Amino acid sequence: MEKKITIIGAGLVGSLLAIYLAKRGFKVSVYERRPDMRKSTISAGRSINLALSDRGWRGLDGVGISDEVRKIGIAMKGREIHNLDGKIAFQPYGTHGQANYSVSRGGLNCLLMDLAEKHGAQLFFNERCTHIDLTSATATLENNETKKTTQESADRIFGTDGAFSAARLALQIGTDRFSYSQSYLDHGYKELTIPPAKGGEFALDHHNLHIWPRGQFMLIALPNLDRSFTCTLFFPFEGENSFAALDTKEKMLAFFNKMFADAVPLMPTLVEDYFRAPPASLATIRCFPWSYKDKLLLMGDAAHGIVPFFGQGMNCGFEDCIVLEELMNKHREDWNAVFRAFENSRKPDGDAIAELATENYIEMRDKVGDARFLLQKKIEARFSEKHPEKWTPLYVMVTYRTDLRYSEAQERGQRQEAIMQQIMAMPGIEQKWDSDEVENAILKLLKA
Repeated sequence: MEKKITIIGAGLVGSLLAIYLAKRGFKVSVYERRPDMRKSTISAGRSINLALSDRGWRGLDGVGISDEVRKIGIAMKGREIHNLDGKIAFQPYGTHGQANYSVSRGGLNCLLMDLAEKHGAQLFFNERCTHIDLTSATATLENNETKKTTQESADRIFGTDGAFSAARLALQIGTDRFSYSQSYLDHGYKELTIPPAKGGEFALDHHNLHIWPRGQFMLIALPNLDRSFTCTLFFPFEGENSFAALDTKEKMLAFFNKMFADAVPLMPTLVEDYFRAPPASLATIRCFPWSYKDKLLLMGDAAHGIVPFFGQGMNCGFEDCIVLEELMNKHREDWNAVFRAFENSRKPDGDAIAELATENYIEMRDKVGDARFLLQKKIEARFSEKHPEKWTPLYVMVTYRTDLRYSEAQERGQRQEAIMQQIMAMPGIEQKWDSDEVENAILKLLKA
């Protein structure tokens, strides 16, 4: 008999998961509380861009849809740093042409929903999950328009409904010893826009991620297919330089002209964009366990919501899907074994990337313009090029080494950082950074 699967949430991870499960022959129904963005004006608007990298591509490759997705992405080869003095520096992401792809969240979500339906999944919109009976795997849904309540039973339920998950709430209130934490940064964000330049071309190099690092805050810009850039200001909520302080057009423009002087002329709708909506918050979600018996499993942000500063939220969620697929191949119909193995394997990785993402915010806003930090990166890059089997930079391990778990990358990165702190303390390191002496010192420390 055909097994029924209910997925709560038709976002990026839920839509990709629907493809995986439909391809395995399950009858998949996906319930989404929002309207169908493919039929809504919302999807035509701007939304925060995503950086699709190798872990995400691996998840897409698992169901053979990478080529479709690549059509809506733009390759970014590195960071273009816009310093306060007007000077610009370039920092490549990796080696040998490694790149991240800028994709529109809405555009990618629409494509994945289309592909899920193409593979046989059914998608239902405006359906808010209000309750889950864990024992019977029955979801209670309320239609936002008609207010009609329905109950949908399945063999098992997957919760992919984001950071504020109704599926996770069912575990919180319905099970014993469920651990949960939700923590916020003191910083939030607003989205701004750089439209195409006169003549319709990109106003900045569209093959780079642009960063204006300013210590306690930063502005970034990612390219779109329509030749605009989606910009995001990450900024404190309170304080001298904060969203609370920049509460008038005059204060905001004076601040931007001082801190982002080269960006302001490229942003004709800056005032409207800035005051359109209040700043959004940035949260980290941790919980455990992620499952209930063989009836419910949390995936994506519902299980491990992270801040966006390593560009790994979506990539981690897509990697969830391929990990689940591998476990289903291994354990077949033993869903208890699949769910236990999944949560025990992915929990350490979810915690690791959450910590790495927060740490990378400090790097992006504080360090990428710092001379000693850049020198350290040059030393690491030189040593890695000469000894690739002994040293891989942390960013490369996290972003491009799909053979390494996040937790393994974090552990290796911590060991390497401890070594680099000793190297950077060497007298005269600025003059001899590319010498045999420094190379041999790293080799010695690695052996130790």
